[in-house]
Amino acid sequence: MSIPRLSIPSRQRDHCTTATSAFARAQWTQRLARTSRQPSPTATSTRPFSTTPILAKDHHFDTLKFVSRLREEGFTEPQAVAMMKVLSDIIEESIQNLTRTMVLREDQERATYTQKVDFAKLRSELLSADSTESSLTRGTHEKLTNDLAKLNSRLRDEVQRTQASVRLDLNLEKGRIREEANSQDLKIKETETRIEQESAALRERLEAVKFSTLQWLMGVCTGTAAIILGVWRLLM
Repeated sequence: MSIPRLSIPSRQRDHCTTATSAFARAQWTQRLARTSRQPSPTATSTRPFSTTPILAKDHHFDTLKFVSRLREEGFTEPQAVAMMKVLSDIIEESIQNLTRTMVLREDQERATYTQKVDFAKLRSELLSADSTESSLTRGTHEKLTNDLAKLNSRLRDEVQRTQASVRLDLNLEKGRIREEANSQDLKIKETETRIEQESAALRERLEAVKFSTLQWLMGVCTGTAAIILGVWRLLM
């Protein structure tokens, strides 16, 4: 019996080996118990007669060598044959179980090729999407750059217009303040002139009052002196 070439992952191989060993031990125990209870085939069985040829079962190991080795170890021939059959059945069932869980190399290569094709398709789609996204991003960046340039130009114009308006307002305010300062200077000068004039008038008035007071005092003093002289003459 030819076994197809299979590829088994390491974890699955370890799991299958452990399960096969446990199953083999269980089957071995059951077959030995059943063989010990059954009578010897050489004493009770007869050779069957049939015209249909019996299909020989393919074994995966040298059964004759295995039976001979068991007989050398002290087993009887029926026991050695029974153990050989049990081991052959266990190996056959284990191989069938492994065959159901394993994948043919052709299937694996086909799956690998399919995955490579899918990966190449995905890579091309990603590259296409990346180029599309790059184009959209570049267009958006250029649009934003143009909008920012327009906004900067507009802001610059607004700032210049505002500065010109503020400068004009400042110049007008300076002119108005200058005119008000000039008018205040004129008023101050007029006030100073008026004060000087009033001071001069007061000074003249004080001089006149002083002169009249001196005249009055001189008259009083003269009259008093005349009275004193008159009294003195009378007394003398």
